[in-house]
Amino acid sequence: MKMKYDCDLISDLLPLYKDDICSPSSKKIVEEHLSECPSCKKLLADMSDVTIDEEIVKERNEVINTQAKFFKRKSALAGSIIGLIFSIPILVCLIVNLATGAGLTWFFIVLAGILVAASLIIVPLMVPENKMFTTMAAFTGSVLLLLGIIAIYTRGNWFLVAASSTLFGLTMLFAPFIACRRPVNAYVKNNKGLAIMSAYTVTFVFMMLCIGLHVGIKAFIPMAFAISMPLVATCWAVFAIIRYLRFNACAKTGLCITSAGVMSGLISQLANTAAVAASNTGVTYSTSSLPLMLSIGGVGILIAGIGFLIGMFKGGKKNENK
Repeated sequence: MKMKYDCDLISDLLPLYKDDICSPSSKKIVEEHLSECPSCKKLLADMSDVTIDEEIVKERNEVINTQAKFFKRKSALAGSIIGLIFSIPILVCLIVNLATGAGLTWFFIVLAGILVAASLIIVPLMVPENKMFTTMAAFTGSVLLLLGIIAIYTRGNWFLVAASSTLFGLTMLFAPFIACRRPVNAYVKNNKGLAIMSAYTVTFVFMMLCIGLHVGIKAFIPMAFAISMPLVATCWAVFAIIRYLRFNACAKTGLCITSAGVMSGLISQLANTAAVAASNTGVTYSTSSLPLMLSIGGVGILIAGIGFLIGMFKGGKKNENK
């Protein structure tokens, strides 16, 4: 019996029919043909059989897992060998210290220095998960340990200043990477920028307090915070404008310039007040920065106004096109 439709035509339509994305007329044609053609009906059944696909996926996953285990074993072996190599200078330092009767003096400094190198070389090889986070945490901890041991053996009182400054610098370097990697990204989610800015602010304030404790709070803190905290506030204002305001780039630029102008004037005034208070005299150390603040703020407001007009113009054109 001659069929109404050719099998080649139906075989082209079968994938669409199987996924239920063909038109009603095509669906009717395919169903009529399937009722008459056993071979096309079998072809549809084979297409619907996902056993082969599941086997392929299973074999692929097995191959990936096998390779992952292989590389983990190789990494662990390489880390162990490097660890043994690093232990040689530690052993030599220990023997020399004991043999010369010096006790365990500079041995701990060498040990801490080797731990710094090991945190960057051995830790990534040995840790199975969250390599970047663990490596950066180990590096930061080993650097702080090295500073602490040196401070102890030199009888210095500078540890808090060096440690807080180092912590702030490493936070500036590592925070963007840590916030985007496991396990931190699972907690911060879409608030990565906010988390990074918070980390910067906390470590910066901690550094300033440590420096103040070292050099004298009365002489340092008022002037330092009068200058630095408005800068921190400016950074937060710029971040909030760029991240959260739904304006065009020109308007955001203008608002950022305005914020910088206002904060520059505020810094000058606060620094002047702090200097007068610190000197215990009635003499002022700078003239008013109001003209500069107004000029910078005026330029920013002008640019922001232009940006708002551009945004309104573009929005009007879009509405007309609709």
